[in-house]
Order: sequence, then C-alpha cells, then structure tokens
Amino acid sequence: MDSNIDVNRDKGFLFKKDLKEGKPKFGIFLNSASPVIAEQLSFGGYDWLLVDMQHGPMNYVQLAAMLSAISNGKARSMVRVAGHNDRQGIQQALDLGADGILIPYVNTKEEAQEAISCCLYPTAGTRSVYFPQRCTNQDGLLGYVGNSNKNVVIAVQVETADCIKNIEEIVALPGLDIAFLGQNDLCMSMGLYEKYQFPLMYTSPELNEATQKLIDACKKNNVIPGVFLFGTDRVAEFLKLGFPFISIGNDLHHVLTQSGAHLAKVSEIVSAEKK
Repeated sequence: MDSNIDVNRDKGFLFKKDLKEGKPKFGIFLNSASPVIAEQLSFGGYDWLLVDMQHGPMNYVQLAAMLSAISNGKARSMVRVAGHNDRQGIQQALDLGADGILIPYVNTKEEAQEAISCCLYPTAGTRSVYFPQRCTNQDGLLGYVGNSNKNVVIAVQVETADCIKNIEEIVALPGLDIAFLGQNDLCMSMGLYEKYQFPLMYTSPELNEATQKLIDACKKNNVIPGVFLFGTDRVAEFLKLGFPFISIGNDLHHVLTQSGAHLAKVSEIVSAEKK
C-alpha cells in the first residue's frame, strides 16, 4: 500500500480502490428519516448506506443525525441530493460528514460536470471551505480538506434515455467514480413500461443494450458501474456483468418484505391451529 495512505483518514479512497478491483460493496437506501434505523443497519453489515434526500422526507438536521448514526457503525455514508444543480444539498451533505454523493437525473456532460464540481475543493472543483464542520472534526481543517478530493465518492445516476445517449462523454469526466444504473426510471424514460407487460421491460433487448453501453463506457474510463435492485434475485447476474456497487433495496422495502414474511408465517400457523 502507498505509504502516503492513512487507513483511518483515507477510507473513501480505499473504498473506491476496492470497488475498482472488483470487490463487491452492498448497501441500501434510507428513506425512513430515522437515525435509529440508520445506526442499526450500519452495524448490520452493509458496506454503505445512502440517505435519500431526493425521495425521503428528511431535512438537514435529520440528515446530520443520520450521518452521525451511520458513522457509529462500519458502513460508508452517501447522500442522494435533489439533482445536478443542488449545490446547497451537496455542500450540506459533505459538510455534515457524508462520504459520498449520488446525483440523480443526469442527462448531459454539462450537468454531470456541474455536480462533480460542487463535490470537489478548488482547484479541481468549486466546493466552499468552512470550519469547523462535522466533516473536519476528526482530522481538522487541513487534514480533511487536503485529502477530501481523493476520498469523496462521486456517483451519477444513469436513469434517462438522454443519459445513455451521452454516457461516453459523462463517464469520461475527471472526478467521477460511479455510474449508478436506475432501471426503473430508465425503463420509464425509454418508454418500456408502455411497450412491455411488467416485468418484461427489465429483461428487454432495449434495456440490455443500454446497460451494455453503460458497461462498455465504464470499462473504457475506469469508472465503477453500480445498480439499484429490489432484493437479491438478480445480484449474481449483475456481479457477473461487472457491477460491484449494488443496492438491494431500501429500509422501508426491508420493513415491508420482512413484516410480510412474518405475517404470512403467522397466518399459516393460525390456519394450521384451526384444523
């Protein structure tokens, strides 16, 4: 290992290094706005947890508590912001200690470039410096700021037909680490929900072609491909395709599926007792 790498300070750099070497990292999205659940899941064995500020009912104070809770466990923390032009959201998430940012609904090189710039300190980017912040508590101003650009995990969400159209330009941008495939929105954008009966759109030739285009662009530019899945049924498939960064749902989905499994078992017991 490089003698300049500090395993305690440079966890983001090492996280990305593992992914580029093909080591799988599994996580889920957090939509419950609950620091308690965030902390429990961080101790549960996930490699990363993403606080979803795009679709979840969180404000910045709740975000701060959730990121703090995640840091108590072993998971890396990420935040999905509102979009490529959400400078305030990116700034707040990183100042509050997030290890990485996911930028949704990216369509063009210019949009991705704007978001990446907000994640990086000058001269590579345009992130504003301030002290003290939660992000600087461990290593101080110079220890954090001087190493942030190599540690921050920057991901764009590939979820529109235009993003696929421009994918080669997007993933060639300096500073981008992960291209994260969102199959649901991509299928919507490509009109596949209208063309196919559910769930055939997810294995359609059109989606397979778009996915391969993403894979090829990532390989060419040494960018990590990621994917959002509901559950584990297709994990092996995407690992074989070269996707090491994989979400297997979200916290609310976990609650629904687990409670459904418990209730189904209870109903089975009750029915057996009546016989």
